[in-house]
Amino acid sequence: MTSPAVAGERTAAPRARKRRDDRIAAAVLLAPSFAGFLVFYVYPALRGLWYSFTDFSMLKPPNFVGLDNYSAALGSTEVWNAFVVTVAYAAYNIIGQTFLGLLLAALMQRFARSTWVRSMLLLPWLVPNVAIALIWGWLLDSNIGYVTHLLSYVGIDGVTFYNAHAAMPIVAGINIWAYTGYTALLLYAGMLQIPGELYESAALDGAGETRMFFSITLPLLRPVLVLVLVMGLIGSFQIFDTVQIGYAGHPIPAVRVIYYYIYQQGFTFLKMGYASAVAMLLVLVLAIFTAIQLRLMRAGSSDLA
Repeated sequence: MTSPAVAGERTAAPRARKRRDDRIAAAVLLAPSFAGFLVFYVYPALRGLWYSFTDFSMLKPPNFVGLDNYSAALGSTEVWNAFVVTVAYAAYNIIGQTFLGLLLAALMQRFARSTWVRSMLLLPWLVPNVAIALIWGWLLDSNIGYVTHLLSYVGIDGVTFYNAHAAMPIVAGINIWAYTGYTALLLYAGMLQIPGELYESAALDGAGETRMFFSITLPLLRPVLVLVLVMGLIGSFQIFDTVQIGYAGHPIPAVRVIYYYIYQQGFTFLKMGYASAVAMLLVLVLAIFTAIQLRLMRAGSSDLA
């Protein structure tokens, strides 16, 4: 006679073998995205890498020239100037976005968790960059710009796109205004993962808001903060539309960033091979900067674990 326990084991075994396997369904659902990634990202990147070793100009078949494009790019003062300008913009942008984003996220976490507040913060990020550049181009126009005339009434003159000293802070300020809300929401989402008991214990010990922010919030927010910094760095090196639209295709040297230089070499002067080489150098620089950021901030670890 079979015991109930043995019978239960026999009936449980077939059920275990019939366990549903979702790997095929997952592969089918991911296939379109993966195919798009290969077609629109991997293939163009590999093709651009090949073009960087040729004299491709879109007017004749490419001929292999080896490292000539890279040698010309590394020896060009215009390339180095474009990199310096882009690094300056990245410094303005990352510092401004991170500081304001942390401030807004901390205020939302501690005092205002309203959905309306979050929606209003996200509105500038939803506006296309081209529209933002056009709007601020009109506001800062030297003749009809409302902001320019408003500042002139209080004794501040020369705040226009074509002022060499104010151009970079203006371009950075526009993008800080547009993206700070999105950055604040990312940081706010990270702050929500921090247990409230930590703040309650700190408050009982007499810690103020400032002390709790630097002793609890900031250390535990490190993984999200690294994500924000890496995204900010990559996005800063990709700045193009604000410069292109704001200056109607003729930016002054103070804001001629590396992306605009690549575009100009490839599509204005038809030096597509040379432009591809500069783009590959940009990829290398971004990879180095990102690795340094991840290493310094220990992105793979969290104090919450």
